[in-house]
Amino acid sequence: MPNPSPLPEPLLSHTQNPRVTVRRAGSPLKGGKCIVYWMQRAQRSLDNPALDLTIALGNELNLPVIVVLSIIANYPNANLRHYAFLSQGLADIESDLAERNVTFIVRRPPDNQLEKFLQEVDAALLIGDENHCREPERWRKVLARRLKLPFLTVDADVVVPSSLFHKHFYALHIFKPRLFAHVPTYLVKQPNLKATHSWRTPKNFLRYDLQGDITEGWTNFDRSIQPVDTFTGGTHAALSRLKHFVSRLLHAYPENRNHPEHDGTSCLSPYLHFGNISPITIALAAQDAVKQGKASAAACDIFLGELIGWRELSVNFVKFVPDYDSLDCAPDWAAKTLREHARDARPTLYTLKEMEEGRTHDDLWNAAQLQMVHYGWMHNRMRMYWAKKILEWSPSPHLAYQHAVLLNDRYELDGRDPNGYSGIAWSIAGVHDRPWFDRPIFGTIRYMSGASTGKKFNSRHYIENVAAGRWRGDVE
Repeated sequence: MPNPSPLPEPLLSHTQNPRVTVRRAGSPLKGGKCIVYWMQRAQRSLDNPALDLTIALGNELNLPVIVVLSIIANYPNANLRHYAFLSQGLADIESDLAERNVTFIVRRPPDNQLEKFLQEVDAALLIGDENHCREPERWRKVLARRLKLPFLTVDADVVVPSSLFHKHFYALHIFKPRLFAHVPTYLVKQPNLKATHSWRTPKNFLRYDLQGDITEGWTNFDRSIQPVDTFTGGTHAALSRLKHFVSRLLHAYPENRNHPEHDGTSCLSPYLHFGNISPITIALAAQDAVKQGKASAAACDIFLGELIGWRELSVNFVKFVPDYDSLDCAPDWAAKTLREHARDARPTLYTLKEMEEGRTHDDLWNAAQLQMVHYGWMHNRMRMYWAKKILEWSPSPHLAYQHAVLLNDRYELDGRDPNGYSGIAWSIAGVHDRPWFDRPIFGTIRYMSGASTGKKFNSRHYIENVAAGRWRGDVE
């Protein structure tokens, strides 16, 4: 919760922004030689409100700005695939920050203690990213108690600041009008300020070589999930994909977005997860495409409904529902119906290993699973079907939920994310949905069959594309 203590200028005026949370109040440390931005969730220079705040304060205090990215070896559920993607984006961050006269420092274990770094550089105050997932939020609370300098976090991951909403909204149709009422205020071009003061790197100052292997020497680290070549991490790759989408695909988005066999979606979710690109950048580019006659306003509205509506409902879900990654997140009606059908006979059961390897009787489901395993991404329509079948083929709803989260977090480049958690919650636990017709196993949880799902698009073509490797998320 924000610290109620009074703040001095120039901090006070900036903290009136709903994006900003005061984690630790107080005056900038006397004798401080820089302002530090602890980059984590928003790994970019472009359209980054947290970076803009850091630069604005640095300019007002006549201090240079340093951005530090502290790599940890045990980020929850992350593996080599995720770290490889993260590493690919580091050079973009460094070059883009240099254009804004900001120094970028990467530290890795055992030299990545943030508090020690702040002392090394004589930081006057600290800015960080908001991240409502459980562990990152806990880190911020612990850090705030231990620091001796002001600490602010900025909600740079959404269009509309999540602090404007004070409860979990149970359905998109309830949340969306309230959310979109704020969109004109916050969906605006960002200042992308330039720092007026440079930081001189001391001789022999410790910093990680961006050309190296950031996982080198890590012993208890999951290297079993290999990197993919279907996505290249970083802001520059994200902007290339965005340009491809708004210029060539957005106009047909209403028709093609539910066709997994086509390249019809933005494929920007990995970049959004790692913060390589801002949702503001994406939304403004979509609106510009309409102004340029490349897409209709209707197509743009449908896309923004996904990018802003569903995505920020997912952030709201993770922020206010502590058990967002377990079946305990289910609303009362869903928990009741799953409980009542928990002992229903399952005609087909598969082990986690069989599902992980895509060895079921369902070719469509196997293709979705293997798209995730081999490409690090799964089409959103298939994610719903994929999760619901895990419920159908598992001995219990609790185990089904556990396995869905494990597989999603392990293989998806955009795993470990509010979007993924809310998607599984919708599919298995009825979150943000309503009761449907009662049936075995599912109860009144919405059901999806392979026959009906496969008829809504060219499922055979999708299966063949996945098997043949004819799919890429980036733009060559």
